[in-house]
Amino acid sequence: MTLKDIKTFVVGNPPPHYGGRYFVFVKLTTSGNVNGIGEAYCLPFHPDIVVKMLEDVFERYLQGQDPHDIEAMWRRVYSAGFTQHPDLALMGVLSALEMACWDIVGKEAGQPVYKLLGGRVHERLRSYTYIYARPGDKTDVYQDPDLSAQRAAEYLAQGFTAIKFDPVGPYSAFDGRQLSLPALELSERFARQLREAVGNKADLLFGTHGQMTAAGAIRLARRLEPYDPLWFEEPVPPDAPEEMARVARGTSIPIATGERLTTKYDFARLLRAGSAAIFQMNLGRVGGLLEAKKIAGMAEVQHVQIAPHLYCGPVVGAANIQLATCSPNFLILEGIERWDGFHAEILRKPIRWSEGYVIPPTEPGLGVELNEEVALRHPYEGAQLHLEMAGHPIV
Repeated sequence: MTLKDIKTFVVGNPPPHYGGRYFVFVKLTTSGNVNGIGEAYCLPFHPDIVVKMLEDVFERYLQGQDPHDIEAMWRRVYSAGFTQHPDLALMGVLSALEMACWDIVGKEAGQPVYKLLGGRVHERLRSYTYIYARPGDKTDVYQDPDLSAQRAAEYLAQGFTAIKFDPVGPYSAFDGRQLSLPALELSERFARQLREAVGNKADLLFGTHGQMTAAGAIRLARRLEPYDPLWFEEPVPPDAPEEMARVARGTSIPIATGERLTTKYDFARLLRAGSAAIFQMNLGRVGGLLEAKKIAGMAEVQHVQIAPHLYCGPVVGAANIQLATCSPNFLILEGIERWDGFHAEILRKPIRWSEGYVIPPTEPGLGVELNEEVALRHPYEGAQLHLEMAGHPIV
C-alpha cells in the first residue's frame, strides 16, 4: 500500500466564525483506495498558498510511500530544503499530512488511532470552551464583564466545568508590553465576576496571547491569584521560554502555553526552562500525532500535563481527542462550545459531547469523516488570514 493522491479543501467558516475565518483540510488516498483526512492550522500565508505547499510536500516526500512509515517521512519533511529546524509553516503542512496518514493506518488496522498509540486511558475527556459572542449582543462580551459572567453561568448550566476568557485586549506585532492600569483593572474585574458567577463549580482559564513582558505578566498575575484560575495562558510571546519561566516563578497560577510552538525541540526548551505546567500543543501545527505523543511523554517525566489547543476545525479536534484518550497526563480538551454548529455540519457524524465531556470514538482512524459536499459549498473567498495581529503598538 502506497500513497497515491492528494485533495485539498479550503473551507470558509460561516458567521459567527468560531474557530477562525477558514479551515484547510487535506485528503490522502492510497493505492488501495483508503482515504485519510488531516488539517493544517494557522499558516501565515493565504490558504491558496498553503494548498500549493501541501501538494508540493506530498509530491516530494509522501507520494509513493507507505503511510505506515511515519517516522521516516517526518524526518525527510522536517529536514526539507536543508532546514532541520522547527518551522511553523512547514510543520503545519506536515501535521496535516501526518494526521491523514494516521487516519489511513487506523482504518487499515480497523482501530482508532489511540489504540495504536498506547490504548485507551480515559473513558471520557473533560472539555472547556471560550466565552463566545452571540448574535444580538448589545455589548462586547470580551470587554463587558457583566455579560461575560452571564454567559459563563449559561455554559455552566450546559454542563461545562471549565470556561476560558481573554479580557486583556488586542494582541500586536509589537508585544510584549506593560498593560495599562485600566486594562489591569478590567482583567481583575472579569476574574472576580466570573468567579462569583460560577463559584466552585467551574475552573476559570485566563487566556492571553503573549501581550505582556514578564514583569507585566507578573503584575497581572498577582491581581488574578485571589480568584484561583486553573491557568494563565501564554502571558509572554512564545519566542522566549526563559522569560515565561520568570512568570512561572513569580505566580502561584499554573502557566499554560504551546499553541504557537512546534516539534519536541520547542517543547524541550520549555521543559528545560521550567516555563509551564501545562502544554497546549495544536496538532495541526506541532508536527502531527506522533510528535505530539512524544511531547506528551517528555512532559510526563516532569509531571507537566497536556491540554490540546483548538482554534480551527474539527479534524484537528478529532486528532486532539485521539491524543488525549491515550495520554496519562491529559488534563482538559479545548472545544468550540459543544462541538456543534458548522463544526458538526462539516463532518458526516459529529463529535460526541455530553455534559461537559467528549466521548472518544470507537470508529477506526481519527473517527471522523469530512462531509465533502458541505466543504465544497463553503469555499473561502476572502483575503484575510486565519488569525491576524494588530500592525501597530497598543498604547
